[in-house]
Amino acid sequence: MDGLSADEWGIIGLSLKVALLSVAASLPPAVAFAYLLARSRFPGKVLVDAVVHLPLVLPPVVVGFGLLLLLGRSGPIGSLLAPLGITFAFKWTGAALAAAVMGFPLLVRATRLSLESMDTRLESAARTLGAGPWRVFFTVTLPIILPGIATGVLLSFARSLGEFGATITFVSNIPGETQTLPLAIYGATQVPGGEAMALRLSAISVVLSLGALAASEWLSRRARGTRIAA
Repeated sequence: MDGLSADEWGIIGLSLKVALLSVAASLPPAVAFAYLLARSRFPGKVLVDAVVHLPLVLPPVVVGFGLLLLLGRSGPIGSLLAPLGITFAFKWTGAALAAAVMGFPLLVRATRLSLESMDTRLESAARTLGAGPWRVFFTVTLPIILPGIATGVLLSFARSLGEFGATITFVSNIPGETQTLPLAIYGATQVPGGEAMALRLSAISVVLSLGALAASEWLSRRARGTRIAA
């Protein structure tokens, strides 16, 4: 896109990298939690469900502060990881972690809804024919719920691109390291003459988010159409 400076391209690249890593890291546990909540009954299920969805209702600043307490250099987990050379606070990997935590409930919810709406008789038929649990999941369940997972991935990706409160609390606003699109827009509005940069980056944020939401809605309609046709 013409008119963008090298710094602005760097901010866009960092934002995409943070969002992609956050979704990739949270996808396997999100599918596992969705399966657990959709197909299992166990004591404390309501509490687990509430904890998984907690980032949806908590102020993002509280999530970021919690991450800082746990994973900061003096935190109980951060102090164990620091000698191994693993640090999250004030690093771009910490921004990805904060985005993953905030987008995790959306990924779990979309996958769980897809699991709950599928016809379980197909899984029963596969088990009757001798397929084990893992084979049933990868050859029957996963292909059917894939549109739901993709919807969750896109929603989580869009949420990660827009994450602000948890990110700025946990990793601050460091140009070239943790400064993603929302943080750069906020920084640009705080300095004289930064309105043009804020406007350009805001337009790019809107385009990226609209694209992710439109793709998510298309996948949802396609999945509903497939279920009706079946």
